[in-house]
Amino acid sequence: MTQFHHEDTAALVLAAGMGKRMNSDLPKVLHPMAGRPLLAHVIGALDELGVGRKVVVIGHQREKVIAAFAGQEGLEWAVQAEQRGTGHACQMAAPALGDFNGVLLVVCGDTPLLTAGTLHALLQTHKASGAAVTVLSMRLPDPKGYGRIIRSSGGRAEEHGIERIVEEKDATSEQRAIDEVNSGIYAFDYTALTTVLSRLTADNSQGEYYLTDTVALLQSLGKKAAVVCANDHRELLGINTVDQLAEAEAAWHAMREGR
Repeated sequence: MTQFHHEDTAALVLAAGMGKRMNSDLPKVLHPMAGRPLLAHVIGALDELGVGRKVVVIGHQREKVIAAFAGQEGLEWAVQAEQRGTGHACQMAAPALGDFNGVLLVVCGDTPLLTAGTLHALLQTHKASGAAVTVLSMRLPDPKGYGRIIRSSGGRAEEHGIERIVEEKDATSEQRAIDEVNSGIYAFDYTALTTVLSRLTADNSQGEYYLTDTVALLQSLGKKAAVVCANDHRELLGINTVDQLAEAEAAWHAMREGR
């Protein structure tokens, strides 16, 4: 199964969300796509990637999620009882990660089209660049609603430099025209991440602790940040509604047929 070898990497899967817009009692990550729960697709990609550890952050109806994966070895669980953002989810995983000091790959539990090859490319660039954080980005035909990637001015595209991520509500009209957006998937030097997690604030419209803020925080400490753009944005589409689930299933079949 393992095509790649990243034993020095731990994967943190964010799977605590309620998925209100799915209009169902089922936790979002347990909704089936192509016959398997969304979370099972993501874990399958991590198995193929060959990561050393898999820690899943759960919250909403966590007993159901644990029960659904009872037969699967090698999963560790961390609880985020209150959903207070992606940065908060990483804080809640800290006890499970303990003294881990390698690369932490942060992925979403609701991106079932994600492939090991794309994650491998992210980790390769992260290691080669010497960055404390590398953001996985995508180019969207319609970037509305996503945080835009502001690349370092003057830098060449192949240098992977990123200045910051700007949320749409904070973006200027010029920035909103940018079609490269944040996928919500990152590679971190975990030791560096722990230094800035405690500095996150919830001073925003959602009252949440955002992982996106770590990009600027790490750079303020003199650390480097990088960005890698995925080849196919369909891989990174998160699922929040029943319609998006149907679209993902159609894309899953299309991608398998090479379309």
